Amino acid sequence: MQHILDAITADDATSEDFASLALPESYRAAVVRKDEVEMFQGQESRDKDPRKSLHVDEVALPELGPGEVFVGVMASAINYNTVWTSIFEPVSTFGFLERYGRLSELTKRHDLPYHIVGSDLSGVVLRTGPGVTKWKPGDRVVAHCLSVELEAADGHDDTMMDPEQRIWGFETNFGGLAEVAMVKANQLMPKPEHLTWEEAASPGLVNCTAYRQLVSKNGGNMKQGDNVLIWGASGGLGGFATQYVLNGGGTPICVVSNEEKAEICRSMGAEHIINRSEENYRFWKDEHNQDPKEWLRFGRKIRELTGGEDIDIVFEHPGRETFGASVFVTRKGGTITTCASTSGYMHQYDNRYLWMNLKRIISSHFANYRESWEANRLVAQGKIHPTLSRTYSLDEVGQATLDVHRNAHQGKVGVLCLAPEEGMGVRNDEMRATHLEAINRFRGV
Repeated sequence: MQHILDAITADDATSEDFASLALPESYRAAVVRKDEVEMFQGQESRDKDPRKSLHVDEVALPELGPGEVFVGVMASAINYNTVWTSIFEPVSTFGFLERYGRLSELTKRHDLPYHIVGSDLSGVVLRTGPGVTKWKPGDRVVAHCLSVELEAADGHDDTMMDPEQRIWGFETNFGGLAEVAMVKANQLMPKPEHLTWEEAASPGLVNCTAYRQLVSKNGGNMKQGDNVLIWGASGGLGGFATQYVLNGGGTPICVVSNEEKAEICRSMGAEHIINRSEENYRFWKDEHNQDPKEWLRFGRKIRELTGGEDIDIVFEHPGRETFGASVFVTRKGGTITTCASTSGYMHQYDNRYLWMNLKRIISSHFANYRESWEANRLVAQGKIHPTLSRTYSLDEVGQATLDVHRNAHQGKVGVLCLAPEEGMGVRNDEMRATHLEAINRFRGV
């Protein structure tokens, strides 16, 4: 792989130079193994250790198909879907690969006894398959994680509605936590050139998800002046939501768990902060029963901050723990947008507060190509900034994933793949200098 890295780091390598590079027969990648899916049987989720299930193995380079691209991966990042894959919850992802493998002769390549994980990347195009015209070897790119076939009519208004919609690196193979990744050409977007490789890789999944869930007409359709409740407002997903609300003329009401996270929100420009550890909200009396009095107390706190106004949009992703409160505090006619459910998938809420007050629950899952492109464009313009806090090497991918699993991180956790060190890949130093404080806001937290 050294000759590929040399070409990527050279200032004068041409597209022809990249096209003539010999590709390796194999490469290093973070994988889970099919014969280990029962390894955590009987353990509680919190006790399952990704360091035991994630391996950095040498894997074979797959055959490149029509419309596909090989990318030399300089950096990637950890998302909750990698955590779920690594602990085999809620189901083993090998079921996804098996079903995808039955779709066609071409998709059989994904049904392997190992799963290469990762749904983010930044890097350089190495090869393009038949039919690819927009991208060429040598292009510096990032990738979004939407994989679609678009043979059915359903997806041609919104590609997220494609019956064969999948998340690359989670429901497909050959993901981004590797030295080489295989993606569809319509996953690629230009790399923001004021960012390092690890910074450019980190927004991907969460930035696009936040854009659709909050800004897009397919999600919250936020407008100026909206009061937006953001759970985990300084986290990997919430950190982008907070930026979008501030940039869009809304008022974020940021829910965090400690003062350090509150300071991050304030540094982004947010003024209304709810520190859950200080307020000591207990939305659940016990495992089976919620406490509406706590919803009411939470609502009073929101009105205290907003001057008596209720919430227009809730940016929901914790799920079970918070959903009842989210429905309760939303104004009449307001919207709860939901994804992920990191505290549990089985949501409970009092439907009287939804139905009688004409509130809406909108499900949101990643983003289509157009939404992803717009989200990446805002990063490239310096209007939205990465939330990268720490970066690991590929060999440390298990520890990086454990940090996210145990919520011992802040913002996004990056992973260097081909890049030998942090800080590489910047080509617009002047723009970087303008935004350096915002780029480094989450560093070391």
